[in-house]
Amino acid sequence: MPSMHLSQLRRWILQSPPVEWAILHLRELLIGALRQGPIPQHVAFVMDGNRRFAKSHRIETVEGHNLGFEALARVLEVCYKSGVKVVTVYAFSIENFKRSKYEVDGLMDMAKVKLAQLLQHGDLLDRYGVSIRVLGQRELIKPELLADIERATNMTSRNGNAILNVCFPYTSHEEITTAIRNTVIDYSKPLPMQQRTFSESHIKHTLQSRHLSVAAERIRERSRSPSSRGASDVEDSTSSSTTLHPDSPPEDSLMSGKEVDVSDDTSPNLYPDPESITSAVLNAHMYTAGLPPLELLIRTSGVERLSDFMLWQSHEDTEIVFLKCLWPEFDLWQFLPVLVEWQWRRKKNEEQERVTRSVEASDVRAKSS
Repeated sequence: MPSMHLSQLRRWILQSPPVEWAILHLRELLIGALRQGPIPQHVAFVMDGNRRFAKSHRIETVEGHNLGFEALARVLEVCYKSGVKVVTVYAFSIENFKRSKYEVDGLMDMAKVKLAQLLQHGDLLDRYGVSIRVLGQRELIKPELLADIERATNMTSRNGNAILNVCFPYTSHEEITTAIRNTVIDYSKPLPMQQRTFSESHIKHTLQSRHLSVAAERIRERSRSPSSRGASDVEDSTSSSTTLHPDSPPEDSLMSGKEVDVSDDTSPNLYPDPESITSAVLNAHMYTAGLPPLELLIRTSGVERLSDFMLWQSHEDTEIVFLKCLWPEFDLWQFLPVLVEWQWRRKKNEEQERVTRSVEASDVRAKSS
């Protein structure tokens, strides 16, 4: 109970006009300072701890989720104002469908309310030019909720400065499986005719066409000579050319300079080489295709696991940070130290790369001399 009163007193002090004004200006100064250094272009959040926050503060679970949404709105503004281009949030896992029907229906209803609340912050989305994208298995979503999702994505589709990815319902295993399935489908389609550059029949007809072009040029040169010997040579060349290539086009086609279709419609279908499948090919089939690489992933509540989130996108340069604060408590004051540390690490890595390049350049000059 004392902690409850202390929390209310602190909230009352922070909401007083002078303190609120000072905090707002300090906040703007800090964000401006952050913009002077490198900023991660893609940040992801696992928003964990809404229920525990509600339980610890003896409020309804729904109120805990509402406070979690308010935290999301605050964090989004900090991200986009700082210069982050893409924010990805883990809103609903496919694994949640394993819960009771009552709980799943409640989560779906809550998602509908949260989506409506997100659209109510249209000034925030429009101010920073944010477009909403929903990543996941849409076929698992109820039709009425899916209609709301389509409306939200359409309303913000013209915004092109930043992106908010809402993973709902989502797991990395499902995303990777879908990407592999779509890649197999693409590689099971025969190549278009113009791409079959290594077909045996194509090579054969290309060589024949070149030979016929050379023969036609010789015929034109010799036909300009008045001597009878030149005329007999023309006959010999023509008969020889016809004998060597019985399936060649008529002589008048060659003499007229018209293009001859030498394509082989009966050649077998050719398919893309499976050896050409690389990580870049799979990356192009992911939900996040075309987006900047994930540079920073944050999870609140003290739980240190990824929970099947952004496994493919988490590469060797992704900073993964686990914070002990619960998601409704997460704001600029918890986010700022993470960004400052990320900037420090990035600058340190860039400095090490410059030193390495300088040493390599010195070694090259020493060897050349």
